[in-house]
Amino acid sequence: MILAREAIELLGQMAQILWFEGTRDGLRDREWMALRFLSRANRFSRTPSALASYLGTTRGTASFIIGELERLGYLERRRSVKDKRSVTLSITQQGKKFLARDPVNVLVKALAVLDDDGKIRFRDTLRHVLDQSDVTEQRHHTDVCKRCIFLRHARSTTEGKTMVEFTCRLFRAPISEGEAELLCTSFEHRRQ
Repeated sequence: MILAREAIELLGQMAQILWFEGTRDGLRDREWMALRFLSRANRFSRTPSALASYLGTTRGTASFIIGELERLGYLERRRSVKDKRSVTLSITQQGKKFLARDPVNVLVKALAVLDDDGKIRFRDTLRHVLDQSDVTEQRHHTDVCKRCIFLRHARSTTEGKTMVEFTCRLFRAPISEGEAELLCTSFEHRRQ
């Protein structure tokens, strides 16, 4: 139990890099979180509502954050072609360049020195802790599509070539292989 408590205390210290007082490079911690998230979110999760869910905030607060990021030129809203009432949020080229100054890069660089097995163990340990807290607290977290209960795989072979097709059963939409690696706020853990 002492080791578990020590690990949580270390996570708390790492979290101070993510959530900080004031601003860094002109952005508050929640604005950095929003920019980070939207740069890795799938198309279904790049909406104001999904961003509010990810940040654990109200839609009004998320709208304020979106407005700030738009004002700075890091984010743009696009009206949905299918539903004119909804918008999709996209990181601009300027926003992508700005992410190079992300305060969490110091943590990314520290983890990058681990070998692949070490990185995988670290990631999987954090996922295990989140999964367990989700069960205890009866909630779900954001994760990559490929781990979601809603993702369906279909294999087909044409002319000796095997193709894998992905479909999101929740949104009833095809998913590219690259999109299966992106974050989704509608993620539901695949139960073992």
